Amino acid sequence: MSASQTPPPVPAAVATAGADADTPTLLVKIFGKDRPGITAGLFETLAAYSLDVIDIEQVVTRGRITLCALVTTPDGSGAEGGLRATVHSWAESMRLQAEIISGRGDNRPRGTGRSHVTVLGHPLTAEATAAIAARITGVGGNIDRIFRLAKYPVTAVEFAVSGTGTEELRTALAPKAAALGVDVAVVAAGLHRRAQRLVVMDVDSTLIQDEVIELFAAHAGCEEKVAEVTAAAMRGELDFEQSLHARVALLEGLDESVVDKVRSEVRLTPGARTLIRTLKRLGYQVGVVSGGFTQVTDDLRERLGLDFASANTLEIVDGKLTGRVVGEVVDRAGKARLLRRFAAEAGVPLAQTVAIGDGANDLDMLNTAGLGVAFNAKPVVQEAAHAAVNVPFLDTVLYLLGVTREEVEAADTAV
Repeated sequence: MSASQTPPPVPAAVATAGADADTPTLLVKIFGKDRPGITAGLFETLAAYSLDVIDIEQVVTRGRITLCALVTTPDGSGAEGGLRATVHSWAESMRLQAEIISGRGDNRPRGTGRSHVTVLGHPLTAEATAAIAARITGVGGNIDRIFRLAKYPVTAVEFAVSGTGTEELRTALAPKAAALGVDVAVVAAGLHRRAQRLVVMDVDSTLIQDEVIELFAAHAGCEEKVAEVTAAAMRGELDFEQSLHARVALLEGLDESVVDKVRSEVRLTPGARTLIRTLKRLGYQVGVVSGGFTQVTDDLRERLGLDFASANTLEIVDGKLTGRVVGEVVDRAGKARLLRRFAAEAGVPLAQTVAIGDGANDLDMLNTAGLGVAFNAKPVVQEAAHAAVNVPFLDTVLYLLGVTREEVEAADTAV
């Protein structure tokens, strides 16, 4: 919104009351430098004409206010002219500008098929914003409202869109976002967005910055060889279970004291603590599933207060790693099964689950969840997921859920 003296476009409004289609109405627009008392002053001025308020919306950007009020036209000969003169006089006394537009009825009904389109940019450019808006319009969508969710660590804005389906929007926006270098998530609008949810994350290169098996391999002197196999598995070039057994076999003979060393070497992804802390304070349940090892995920569960955790378990006999894992292997299909199990235990429908991951072995889990988020993921994962985040801050996932930066900070100060 411009801060110049040119009247900005009228913000899309959220209906607070209805009006018959034939009812004469006035749209009163006030804009200028914001200061305390503008809203109260406008409605005190209007109150002298015994009006009904149909709709209100107010936006303040960089100290400039746009206040719109949709009201019924006053009864009586000359009443409308008197109102216009009074409002303009009041606005002039407040060093504001006013515009009054005659019409009939309320806002037009929003179209069916409503979605929230969240755009993350680092930075968010005018070119990217224009292209996203044009693509929304191109598939029949109407942008009803735009507002900023966060200004750091990324710029996050949300478009409220109606008139087209959520899946159609996702399909249209995903390739455009990738080409523009921004992240876009499209979710259906509705009460479910604020309902209790379950968020399940991959661990290696998602919740943490490391690949745990490579940390173990460094102590066994085979880090480079293990890293090559890990990279191939994450690209989907190797069967995960076979690659897991091959890599774990290289750890045979390591002393179990290495477990504590690896735990101390694990580095959380920037924003991981903020993400989990905020989700928990919002009443969400949070879990992790990993192709790594319970020797690390159990520690993370305790440290971070997670509700669920599941991973593979390294076999240890007589104080030494045997080079084998015990129990059922947590692979690509296993992660999706665990998501379903966690959801059932949490009493949360799958439609209310969010999965976050980066590798090919996360794909089934991402596609099973109501919202699958590819976090700094391999290309094959980004193409298949519902949404992608390509900035190194895990807490930006909160913006995809409609949580603003102010709400994150308020949650932090509430304890």
